[in-house]
Amino acid sequence: MTYEIPRGGDTAAPPPPAPPRPRRNKVPEVTAYFWIIKVLCTTVGETAADLLNEKAGLGLTGVSLLMSALLAVVLVVQFRTTAYRAGVYWLAVALISVVGTLISDNLTDNMGVPLETTTTVFAIALAVVFVVWYRREGTLSIHSIDTTGREAYYWLAVLFTFALGTAAGDLVSERMNLGYRLAATLFALAIGAVAHRALGLGAVVSFWIAYVLTRPLGASIGDYLSQPTGDGGTGLGTVVTSALFLAVILGLVVHLAVTRKDVIEPVAQGS
Repeated sequence: MTYEIPRGGDTAAPPPPAPPRPRRNKVPEVTAYFWIIKVLCTTVGETAADLLNEKAGLGLTGVSLLMSALLAVVLVVQFRTTAYRAGVYWLAVALISVVGTLISDNLTDNMGVPLETTTTVFAIALAVVFVVWYRREGTLSIHSIDTTGREAYYWLAVLFTFALGTAAGDLVSERMNLGYRLAATLFALAIGAVAHRALGLGAVVSFWIAYVLTRPLGASIGDYLSQPTGDGGTGLGTVVTSALFLAVILGLVVHLAVTRKDVIEPVAQGS
């Protein structure tokens, strides 16, 4: 009588599941490059909006529709990318800076809405975006913009920061009559205070406050360079100022695309 010895392979445990694929972040790391390009995009947003409104002959409403359509196209491309792409991302920021400026200008110049009202409304709208974003996702960190939902909240918040920064900057400049150079210095000092967390703020709150404040900072720089000397500027004009800043932005974005110094490493799903 014979007995069969069971094979070891018959009782082997199933192979472990494959590790989850990492999720890639869709926005850049916050470095010195980030803030420099952001301020430059903000400056271009101010000067380009003025340039298109004055030179293109489309009027404020026509320019707003054109730039909004361009922004929509670029955002579609941005959402379809699987990871952060410096060229696409910063083109979206540059366009959204123009659109945010135009939204505020339309409300103030075309509809006669007071700056106090637009500043308050945009601040409330931004706060609502943050509340909904946090309740849905549990975080406002830019290090985890790795889903469509989070990216949508991110870009909506960015749009309102530009609109709010425009309204608040115009409110301060017009009511306090500081002049472009002094206004830029004031906003730079405010950003410096936030950067050093002089107010005891957390990293996420500090980032978004600085993001709002860089809008009036860049606008003040743009106005100072582009406006006539009789109005407190240097007289470079909107064409020269816009072209100069766009060239610098292009150079920095190409540098980042090649070196990938601002790429956030992907994190595993579920982390």
